[in-house]
Amino acid sequence: MRTRILSSNHPVPSPGPSVEQGVKHRPVLLHEVSSMLDVQREDVVLDATLGGAGHAEKLVQGLGGNGLFIGFDADSDAIKRARNTLADSRAPVRLVCGNFRNIADELDNLGVKSITKVLFDLGWSSYQLDSGLPAQAGRGFSFRADEPLLMTYQQELKPDTLTAAIVVNTWGEESLADIIYGFGEERYSRRIAKAIAEYRLQRPITSSRELSEIIKDSVPIHYRRGKIHPATRTFQALRIAVNDELGALSIGLDAVWKRLAPGGRIAVISFHSIEDRIVKRMFAAWAKKGEGRLCVKKPIVPTREEILENPRSRSAKLRVVEKEKVIKNIVYENSHSKNKQIYALDFSGEA
Repeated sequence: MRTRILSSNHPVPSPGPSVEQGVKHRPVLLHEVSSMLDVQREDVVLDATLGGAGHAEKLVQGLGGNGLFIGFDADSDAIKRARNTLADSRAPVRLVCGNFRNIADELDNLGVKSITKVLFDLGWSSYQLDSGLPAQAGRGFSFRADEPLLMTYQQELKPDTLTAAIVVNTWGEESLADIIYGFGEERYSRRIAKAIAEYRLQRPITSSRELSEIIKDSVPIHYRRGKIHPATRTFQALRIAVNDELGALSIGLDAVWKRLAPGGRIAVISFHSIEDRIVKRMFAAWAKKGEGRLCVKKPIVPTREEILENPRSRSAKLRVVEKEKVIKNIVYENSHSKNKQIYALDFSGEA
């Protein structure tokens, strides 16, 4: 996230913040994403993480009637927001409520064989966690609310659904410490894991606020007074573990790369180093094989002005890769024509 490649000195006007219960949504690196993807009228655009639909609104503006926009999100409320935001789109729009680990199957269901522009904004979950948006309300994502300790994106719980309550109450202390450190990069992971293990001997941990207080009491006083809440990294780690977010990211990226047309681009915004390492390694592997070209050698980061206006953008990193038109001495023709079969379908409704 360090060296600037692109600047927002002349930013693209924001489509305007959406407000939910007083919370303003500001899409991160909007100008940079728009510039790097450079959506054309006949592109097939995939937004794998709709979130507040801020990026989606900007990207869809570049599409014409022969283009196509496909939006994914695991949260049904995000689909509703996107439906309202994209209601006036000139291009056909398809919205899918589902995890991007299932992108391949969902694109098959839509009859989409290839795509040209892709965006993964991995920050939406962190945003909802910190802002208290209703999109994840009642599921224990927020350490500021007293909610059941679920932390799963599944709308309907099944008998075999893994929840944060199962993790903190049944997993071994060492395993807890490992995921808190590995997925949350929490320096006091062992102290926190020990406190959780000791507390659950007296009673099960059932709510997000209860867990938050256990974490807060286990860390040094100076750490409690830091810039972020002391439970932030632990909650992040539990969320990643419960939903297998890193596995989903690898599966999702691999799936869209296979569908990406030659000359097409994938842009990924990550918010912590674990995600960024996965993205960096996958992009580098494609480039090494001669299948892709890194559009920027170092990640694009927000300007100082954007960080001041939107502090949650401070850890964002944008990486972009382009699929080569010539791979292993095979020349591929432009694939827009291959998608014409789907334009006749009705894309006016939402899944």
